[in-house]
Amino acid sequence: MSDLAAPPVLSTPDDHILEVPAAAMPTSTLSDDALKTTYEIARTAAEIRGCGWKTIALQFPDHMLVDAPRVVESLRRELPAGDVATRIHILADTSYSACCVDEVAAEHADADVVVHYGRTCLSPTSRLPVIYVYTSHELHHPAVIREFTSEFGDKESRVVVMADLTYQDHVDGLVKELNTLGYENVVATEVVRDPAGVIPNRRISGPEREQELLKTYSLFHISDPPASLLLALQSRFASLRILSTPSPASPSLDNPTLRTAGLLRRRFARVLSLASAGVVGILVNTLSVSNYLSSIDLLRERIARAGKKSYTVVVGKLNPAKLANFSEVEGWVVVGCWESGLVEEDAGYWRPVVTPFEMEVALMGEEERTWGGEWWGGIEKMKTRDTPLGEAGAEKEQDGHGDAPEDEDAEDGVQGEESLPPQFDLRTGKLVSHSRPMQLTIQGARSNAIVVGGGGGDTKSLEGRSGALAKRVVGELASVNGVASPGAEYLRSKRTWQGLGSDFDAEASTVVEEGRSGLARGYRVGDGDGDGDDARH
Repeated sequence: MSDLAAPPVLSTPDDHILEVPAAAMPTSTLSDDALKTTYEIARTAAEIRGCGWKTIALQFPDHMLVDAPRVVESLRRELPAGDVATRIHILADTSYSACCVDEVAAEHADADVVVHYGRTCLSPTSRLPVIYVYTSHELHHPAVIREFTSEFGDKESRVVVMADLTYQDHVDGLVKELNTLGYENVVATEVVRDPAGVIPNRRISGPEREQELLKTYSLFHISDPPASLLLALQSRFASLRILSTPSPASPSLDNPTLRTAGLLRRRFARVLSLASAGVVGILVNTLSVSNYLSSIDLLRERIARAGKKSYTVVVGKLNPAKLANFSEVEGWVVVGCWESGLVEEDAGYWRPVVTPFEMEVALMGEEERTWGGEWWGGIEKMKTRDTPLGEAGAEKEQDGHGDAPEDEDAEDGVQGEESLPPQFDLRTGKLVSHSRPMQLTIQGARSNAIVVGGGGGDTKSLEGRSGALAKRVVGELASVNGVASPGAEYLRSKRTWQGLGSDFDAEASTVVEEGRSGLARGYRVGDGDGDGDDARH
């Protein structure tokens, strides 16, 4: 046993500063000219001057932070010399996925604009303007042409050439070279800000083509795309070819058909796991995509309509340890952009994590649940899939817990819990009794009330007794604001750890001190009494 008289201090002392040896610090290797070209210094400075922005936030992915100080100095030299009011901040650690614009961190610096470097999902932002700098990479065109012609020997082949944003400036030149060689049906793509398009954030250069026509084309993609893009594209083209670019002069060609087919099968297995889950966590993985709030409301509504309970959780950057803290949640649905909505399966998550599209499939009935060729990872298409609530749906929303109305015409007069169809886990074949907790709780109470009422008697008295019994049965479960809460019930009945300091019989009270307030760059201590100076860090 420990002789501690108080809970241990878990914070790091101020004098324990992490020190990194200078020799271990990475250094920027780009020349001055290459730096200006890669980070498009002249264009960025011109847009800043043209719009009159004074506070600039530069968002770098982790592997580009080594160039951040030099980029700041180059921008300062391009901006007017007398403009001393311009302030430039480096966003060194993104709140969520690096592909999304970090408006949360930028607002802490009161930024007027965000300059986003590197590859991006191009999801619409909700508050701040953005300057996108894709940071172009070199590519050896003869090597690419050689790989293309070896794969597509028939010059009549229909091929769409697409590239990662960091290689996008090579697409037009490569297509022109291929057209010169006799590949007249090879077409280029150009960047557009449309994540929900037939080709996410791209369109075919030249005359528009119908989606059905695109299915007769093969896709030739330069650089390895994220898995979410592969799954989205696999049903929209006749075949996929991926040109990996480990080095500009030695690319290698890959056919990802088998890989995507296997990944889709594993995704469907996760969908079946969510179909039998009773408690679903809505995992917020963005605070910047413009329609994320309405998407959360829509998911809550649909989960409640299915008789399941949902909890909304914000944890910042995802990892298995964070989600494992919520052991009562049986599965998660990610609210994020089309790229970050897909959580890799081999990351070690304890519960299945699916996309909103997959959640919609999981909420379907067994008789209508089908897995077609289409797949999507983000929230961009949720509004187009929405269907208006009917009168019954409006009742569920008004009740707040998604209970189905009592079935007056149930077979043999059986009502409530027994009238619900059985739910089986298709992976194990076992009966699942907790897949619709928000229906079972209330309907079970109504059913018990009818049994207690007996075979006759005063109707008013029966209604009074059934109402009281319903309250009593629901009250046996933990509730929040009068609504049954499976999460609170799990906390009360199954959790054994009650938090820090719970091993003490009595806790001594202490004086409460008012902490700091305001933004991190300018905290205020208390209400400003005393010396009145801000504590800035």
